[in-house]
Amino acid sequence: MSEAATRKSGLTANAVKHAKPRSKPYKLSDRDGLYLLVMPTGIRYWRMNYRFGGQQRTLSFGRWPEMLLGEAREMLLDARRSLAKGLDPLEQAKLEKIAKSIAASNSFQAVAEEWLEKIEKEGLAAITLKKARWLLEQTYPALGKRPISEITAHELLLVLKKVESTKRYDTANRIRSTCSQVFRYAIATARANRNICADLRGALVTPRTNHRAAITTPTEASGLLRAIEDYDGHHLTQIALRLLPHLFVRPGELRWAEWSEFDFDKRVWTIPDHKMKMRRPHAVPLSRQALSIIEEIEHDASYSDFLFPSLRSVDRPMSDNTINAALRRLGFSKDQMTGHGFRAMAATMLNEMGTWNPDAIERQLAHADGNSIRRAYARGQYWDERVRMMQHWSDYLDQLRAGATILRPKFGHSAS
Repeated sequence: MSEAATRKSGLTANAVKHAKPRSKPYKLSDRDGLYLLVMPTGIRYWRMNYRFGGQQRTLSFGRWPEMLLGEAREMLLDARRSLAKGLDPLEQAKLEKIAKSIAASNSFQAVAEEWLEKIEKEGLAAITLKKARWLLEQTYPALGKRPISEITAHELLLVLKKVESTKRYDTANRIRSTCSQVFRYAIATARANRNICADLRGALVTPRTNHRAAITTPTEASGLLRAIEDYDGHHLTQIALRLLPHLFVRPGELRWAEWSEFDFDKRVWTIPDHKMKMRRPHAVPLSRQALSIIEEIEHDASYSDFLFPSLRSVDRPMSDNTINAALRRLGFSKDQMTGHGFRAMAATMLNEMGTWNPDAIERQLAHADGNSIRRAYARGQYWDERVRMMQHWSDYLDQLRAGATILRPKFGHSAS
C-alpha cells in the first residue's frame, strides 16, 4: 500500500506487523494524528502529535505488540475528547498515572502489608506475626488489589463465608478480627473512613470454645510421666518432653529457648518480652530436676543458640508440632493431652494442693495482671514463693512418676 493510500484509509494490522526497521526512526501515519514510530531496533511505539496552548506536544500511548492498532485508536479518541474539552491529554495522562500509583498504595494488600510491617517493628512475636500474615493472605485473591476505602462489608463477608463453608469457623472469625485491625490502621492513616468489619458482627458462626486437652489428675499424670520416660524417639525431643512438665511454659517458649537466656548460677531462665504472649519478660525458677534435665543436652551455644534446634538447621528451633507429635506417638490423642496441656495440669494440681497462693501460681503461668502497679508489686511479693513452689512441683512430679501414693491434704478440719 502506498503512503498516500495509507494516510487516506489508515494503517492495517498487517502493515504494522511487517513494518521493517531502517537506519533512522520513521513514522507510519494512521489517521487523526495517530502514527507508529518505528525505531532502528525494530521497536514500534504508538504516538500522537497535537497542539495545545500554542505549543506542539507528543503523547505516547504504548508499544506494539503490547498495544494493538485498535487499542491505540481508542486511546487516540480519548485524547481528542480531552482536547475538545480544553484539557491537555499529556497532563491528563500524568494525572492518571499518579492516581493509579496512589490507588496501588491504598489497596487493601498494600495497607495490610504496611500494618504488618508496623506491628513487626513494635516487637510482635514472630509466631503471632506469621499467623496474622497467613490470615490476611486468604483475603488477597479477592480483595488485595481493591482500594481499601471502596471495599464493602458484603465483599468481605463473601470471603469470610467461603472460609466458613469449609467449617473453619474459628479461622473465619480470626480473619474478620485481623481485617478489622487493618481497617483501623487505614482510618488512622487517612486511607479509609470507616471500619466495615464492625458491620459483620454476628454474621459468622461463632464456634464453641474448646479448652485445650489436658491431664489434670494425679493418676493420669503418673501414667503420662512414665510414658514420657519410655519415649524412644529422638533424644532431644524426649528431653523437651521431660522438661516441659517441670517448667509448664508455653510450648513455643520452650522451643525458642536460647542458652543466653539461662543463668545457671542463679538457677533462673529469663524469657525476653518479644517471645512472650503478653510482651513482658518472664522469669522461670529452675528446680534441681529441671537443671539436671537440661544438663543432658549434648550441645551448647557454640553449636546452636537454641536448646532444642531443628534437625534440619541449627539456626532454627524444633518444629512447633514436635511436642504434640511425640505425645501422639506415645498414644495420647489430641483430646487427651497437648503440649499446652502441661500448663493446665500444673495450674489445676497446684491449686488443688491448697499450699500456694493462687496469685503466685498465676504469676508463674505468666498470666497478666491488668494493673501495672499491682503487677510490679506481685512480682516482688511472690518470687520467693514461686521458687519454693517450682521445686516442690518438681519433687511432686518425681513422686508421681515413681508411682508413690500421693496424699491429698484435707481441708476444713481443725487440728486436734
